[in-house]
Parts: sequence; structure tokens; C-alpha cells
Amino acid sequence: MKEKDWDILLKAVQFKEQDDIPIALIVDSPWIPGYLGISHLQFYVIPEIWIEAYKEIKKQFPEVIFMPDFWVEYGMAQEPSGFGSKIIFYENSTPSIEPIIHSADDLPEFLKRVKKPNPKTDGLMPLVLELYKYVEPKINSMGELIKIVAARGPFAVASHLMGVTEFLVSIKLYPEETKKLIDITTELVIDFLTAQIEVLHNVEGILLLDDIVGFFSEQDYLEFVHPSLKKIFSSFDFSVKIYHNDTNNNVYYKYLPDLGINIFNFTHLQNIKDVYEITQGKICLMGNVPPLDILVKGKEEDVKRSVEKILKDFGQKNGIILSAGGGVSPGTPGENIRALIEAVKNFKF
Repeated sequence: MKEKDWDILLKAVQFKEQDDIPIALIVDSPWIPGYLGISHLQFYVIPEIWIEAYKEIKKQFPEVIFMPDFWVEYGMAQEPSGFGSKIIFYENSTPSIEPIIHSADDLPEFLKRVKKPNPKTDGLMPLVLELYKYVEPKINSMGELIKIVAARGPFAVASHLMGVTEFLVSIKLYPEETKKLIDITTELVIDFLTAQIEVLHNVEGILLLDDIVGFFSEQDYLEFVHPSLKKIFSSFDFSVKIYHNDTNNNVYYKYLPDLGINIFNFTHLQNIKDVYEITQGKICLMGNVPPLDILVKGKEEDVKRSVEKILKDFGQKNGIILSAGGGVSPGTPGENIRALIEAVKNFKF
């Protein structure tokens, strides 16, 4: 990330009105390799191809802040791999993750033998750290800095260990055991973010991605989720703290300010002004063009209309980062990203 882009993000979280509305997109391996016509395996294991891929998308879309930017990841596999989950790689798609707890009934026995993974030694996480050490000087020589590190949230990790359905069932059948699992995955997330920060030199922000939180009722959110998320975000004294969850459930939105986050990327199925009001105008909102129906399947005119509606509904230039209502989906064409950029540039309040 260039210093000018970081300055834009800092002004955004400080609710300062800027000349142009910031544009940011969460991009990673689901989109980048397919868009550039390279294999996922090459993107994952050949650092020079990975660096050139990021250079190319940044060259094509200089107006966009890509987040977290220069992100070393293997789909969603790095954290679950630390527990011993089998990871299956593919030539032209992100890896799949096989659960190691096959039933909620197996959770109590699993907890008797499980140990919290060490991100410096276990699974794919050490490879992430080593690759960061290798690429950071090369990225710095390009006039770029790695300012944000990322991790999947504790509930996303737990759901990969068990499968989403069994994880949610365990909340009701084995609540105390599930809390113990959540404690373990929470500590792992903190440790993994910390390990990334330790091998890099310019980190001032974190990104946490956890869609599974959207499956919880308000009562269950307060009991099982909020303490975990608050512990993670409270563990880092950074100027930028981003939370991504694009499931369509707003029952927890009013509790987000208490987490200490200052950027929230959410679903296009929620009206942006409503979300701003629910979060008490305390969080910069990052959204919320439909990533699939508009950015992948729509035409340029569809993108323009969507952007105009979002900005008109929001009604102000500060407190917003124009983005997709989620990460950039596979198959998103460059023409639609350019249409998004032009629509933001040309919009008049």
C-alpha cells in the first residue's frame, strides 16, 4: 500500500471529508488468479508471480485501495491447517478444507486432545510468515508498504474444523465445550495476527473476516461472539481495525462500536444509511455494491446505478468507503471495476 492510500484510510476512519470518496476492494485468491489468467497454485507458491499479480491489478486500477493489499493467504486454509485439517489444492480454484470434527457429539472428545496451534510451526501459517519475510523488502523497493495484516475470525475457523451445521448445532447441544473451542480459535487468531506483525515492519492495521457471526441470534451473539471479537480487537492498538461480515443479519450491528473497530464491510442486502444509523455513526462503512449480481453479472450501467443509489442513500461524503458488499467475487470483470471508479468520480451530492 502506498503512503497516500494509507493516508486516505486514516482520514476515512477519522470521518474527515476528502476531495474524492475513497474506493476500496477486498481482493484475494478467489479473484486475482482467475482475473489475470494464472493458476491458483502458481499464485500461492511462486513469490514472483504473486508479486507481479498484485503489481498488475494495482497498475490497472490505481484509484482503488486494495485491502488488505499484498495479502499472503491460501484461501481460508491457513488457520484450520494448524489443527491438522486436510487441505486439498486445485489448479484453478481456492483450496477446500475437510472437517476434522465430524459431529457435534465428537466435540467433547476432540477437546481432550487438541492443543492450540502455534502459527510459527503448525500447518500453513509458518509458510505465510516466511513468505512475508521474503517479499516485504521487494514490496518496499516498489514504494509500497504492508500496512494491514489479516486473519479469518474464530468462528470461521471453528466452522471449518466442524462444518458450519455441526458447529451451530454444538452451540445448543454442548455450549460449554463450544465456548472452549471458541477460546482456542480466538487465541489462535490473536497469535497469528501477532506473528505476522512481528515479521513485518510497517503494520498499523488489522482485518478480521468472519461471516459465521451472521448465523447467531442476538442472545447467542452476546453470549458466544461478542467477548471473543472484543478480545481480538482489543489486543491491537492500531489506527485501523476492519471487520468483514457480509451475511445478512443486522442483530449485532448495534454492538459493533463496542468492539473498537472503525471500518465495517457488510452485505449489499442492508441499506447503507440504515447501517450507519444502527452503528450510531461511529464506524466508517465500507460498501456496498452487490458483488455477484452487479459486479460480476451486471453491465456497466448497472454498476453506475448501484453506486449512485448507495451514495444518494448515504447522503454525505465522510464516513464511507465505496466498495463491494463483501469481497470481490470470482469472475468480476475489469470493466465493471472501472465503471465503479467512474461512477464514484462523476457523482455529485
